[in-house]
Amino acid sequence: MNNQHIRNFCIIAHIDHGKSTLADRLLEITGTIEKRKMQEQVLDQMDLERERGITIKLQPVQMRTLVNGEEYELNLIDTPGHVDFTYEVSRSLQACEGALLVVDATQGIQAQTLANLYLALEQDLEIIPVINKIDLPAAQPDHVADEVSHLLGVPKEDMVFISARTGLNVEAVIQKIVEKVPPPTGEISAPLKALIFDSVFDDYRGVVTYVRVEEGSIQAGSHLRLMGSDATSDALEVGVFTPKMKVRPVLNAGEIGYIVTGFKDVKAARVGDTVTLVDHPATQALPGYKTLQPMVYAGIFIKEGSEYEHLRDAIGKLKLNDAALSFEPEHSPALGFGFRCGFLGLLHLDIVQERLRREYNLDVIVTVPSVAYRITQTNGQVKIIASPLALPDPSVVKLIEEPWMKVDIVSPVEYIGAIMALLVEKRGKPRDQELEYVDPTRVIIHYSLPLSQIVVDFYDRLKNVSSGYASMGYDFIGFEPADVQRMDIIVAEEMVEALSTIIYKDEAQRAGRVVVEELKKMLPRQMFEVKIQASIGSKIVASERIPAMRKDVTAKLYGGDLSRKRKLLEKQKKGKAKMKSLGKVDIPQEAFLAVLKR
Repeated sequence: MNNQHIRNFCIIAHIDHGKSTLADRLLEITGTIEKRKMQEQVLDQMDLERERGITIKLQPVQMRTLVNGEEYELNLIDTPGHVDFTYEVSRSLQACEGALLVVDATQGIQAQTLANLYLALEQDLEIIPVINKIDLPAAQPDHVADEVSHLLGVPKEDMVFISARTGLNVEAVIQKIVEKVPPPTGEISAPLKALIFDSVFDDYRGVVTYVRVEEGSIQAGSHLRLMGSDATSDALEVGVFTPKMKVRPVLNAGEIGYIVTGFKDVKAARVGDTVTLVDHPATQALPGYKTLQPMVYAGIFIKEGSEYEHLRDAIGKLKLNDAALSFEPEHSPALGFGFRCGFLGLLHLDIVQERLRREYNLDVIVTVPSVAYRITQTNGQVKIIASPLALPDPSVVKLIEEPWMKVDIVSPVEYIGAIMALLVEKRGKPRDQELEYVDPTRVIIHYSLPLSQIVVDFYDRLKNVSSGYASMGYDFIGFEPADVQRMDIIVAEEMVEALSTIIYKDEAQRAGRVVVEELKKMLPRQMFEVKIQASIGSKIVASERIPAMRKDVTAKLYGGDLSRKRKLLEKQKKGKAKMKSLGKVDIPQEAFLAVLKR
């Protein structure tokens, strides 16, 4: 098929605005999937995506359809909507020429709609606004169209009003894509340049790369070279997604598909690399993607020490499929060998640990999440630390800086007061334009916040104070000085490294009290008394004790001299003292999680 009949586009939207449902309808209308095989969220292939009703992974699919009597090839990439998976969205956008911006007619523009829209505008994509869910009783399509028009400067006539659930007017979306989205440019005769925008690991066939062919063409049997890693291999198979993998003899310029590379090493085919041919190579690689700075760090350890190799392989394969994940080996005296992993947010962390449990059958322990701090030492050396245990001695620290985010919260006007109070409580500062009204009923609140205040429970609290109506997007702006220190937790005279955290000095006592009280509830009673303490340096800021379980050692006595009773109680007392000095307390995973969610 020639370039002029190809259209590459993706769907962007806030979470739960109907991206996956619209993708389902497009697949149905173009006949890509038979009616009898149709199911909801057909492109969400992971069990986790179906259970939670969210898209986690981008998913490409090719459709063919007739428009005005001519056949067109439509390549769609369905993208996630949650802020923690923005990297998936940015990679999808780079493989496309156009984007459908889906907005829910009952909710209007929300924070992630804005964030994804700005990403699309940066890539210079043709944007087609689609107002969805117009069949619902609460829908206000005209009002939402005005919001979109105000934001994009697009007249209402250029918007498509649909109901993805019922299929109402979805044909008009296909018509608009063919009219508005520019066809790909790129010569079939030029040397091959294909951008890897995603990849997966197949146990039998090695690394399978998802590519957008920019120039040239590729067929099975071609001798490949990856320009970034300089690795070479043979293309075992090429094809497209329908949405299952379908073999094709050749992939031409402008098309989106997959290449089975046969690489067994997951590091060989990185996302953002350029594929070319050994015999007819391209001279310059494609720009690829900027690497992301992780926002949240947590240690992932294995309960069974013998499974460490298995954990390493599993994280390596996950990294191939989830390019935003970063990891490096770490050792903890309490938890053994594991990895310090970087994530884009708490949902990202939650999904990764769930995938390790389900897809790789691993029983993992996750430590308290922390953010990366920038430390300037008295000798002028600057380093980034991701773990509280890496914080140097206070005597050699000149300055500690923490990451700050610019936060945009879209909310109905009546919740401004409650949201402002939450932002102030979380150490927020207003930005230049504090409030921006989208219309008389909705407002965008612009603030700056420390990332450490966002990662734990900010999103839940925001939903709470706004009755679920507010939505939030955030972006990194830089490091600012922070008055923080390390708090250690000591259980039965032993420091539990996994529970060490970096906290603000003025919050130390309150935070310490919360943790020790939580641990007192969670830890099982022992035969000896257990002391739980929160300390900063050598100073104990909070303390609790779990009393020992008592066995009635005098139960067997009946009458007799009191000295016999006293002798048995003294013996028990000595035994308890010995246990206390030698005894160890096993901290269950639930206790770690309870502290994590404090």
